[in-house]
Amino acid sequence: MPVIGRLRYLEAPASGTDRPRGTLILVHAFPMNARMWEPQLPLAATGWRVIAPQLRGMDGGSTDRPATSMDDHAADLIDLLDALHIEDAVVGGLSMGGYVAFALLRHAPRYVRGLILADTRPQADTPEGVEGRKRMLALLQEKGPAAIADEMIPKLLGEYTRREQPAVGEHVRSLILASSADAIAHAITALMTRPDSTPVLSSIHCPALVVVGEQDTLTPPALSEQMHKAIAGSEYVVVPRAGHLSNLEQPDAFNAALARFLEHRV
Repeated sequence: MPVIGRLRYLEAPASGTDRPRGTLILVHAFPMNARMWEPQLPLAATGWRVIAPQLRGMDGGSTDRPATSMDDHAADLIDLLDALHIEDAVVGGLSMGGYVAFALLRHAPRYVRGLILADTRPQADTPEGVEGRKRMLALLQEKGPAAIADEMIPKLLGEYTRREQPAVGEHVRSLILASSADAIAHAITALMTRPDSTPVLSSIHCPALVVVGEQDTLTPPALSEQMHKAIAGSEYVVVPRAGHLSNLEQPDAFNAALARFLEHRV
């Protein structure tokens, strides 16, 4: 996995066309890592260079200089884009990746040529949500990443996936267990302190796609539809038989939605 500055990343070079169409950046969810985007790397065959950054510390990365805010992660992303001489990109984020995308929009919207918001929300954590994060930190300290996987997987995956696709659950568990307790703790801190990004929605004027799993209980379709309506001209796609990790649960449908958006809107 290549390394630039503080970030490692997965990359699939553009192919399938005489001329590359641009760069697609995909930012991963909590408590996952960049490898959750492996099913999306084939989108490179549509002419897009696909890059999936590894958020600082995750999947065995160093936690010596932790990122404890979405602004930290956005700054890392800007450094990566500058180092790769990418002037603008279609930026996609799922769940926590969406929060990073909102931070990028707040600080450096010029980098965002198009936007994909998957299974995410603009709102900050409620007081009840913050308390839940604190309980998760305590559980992590007491029992480690395996306990976080046990707690999160039933929430991350839809009913259909849990019943019919057990291999997806095992894969998700392996992705979670690849990160250290320190890295997961820093991510939780970033989640619970993130600002409300609702005011950003009305300022989004680039092509935007909102995607959500039909069975997502963490950021349900009604919430995603509300976000779609607040972003002028955005598109909205519900992925059937998918929960919060719609890109992993139904990759073909997810990729088809992204390919249509990239082809017709960007």
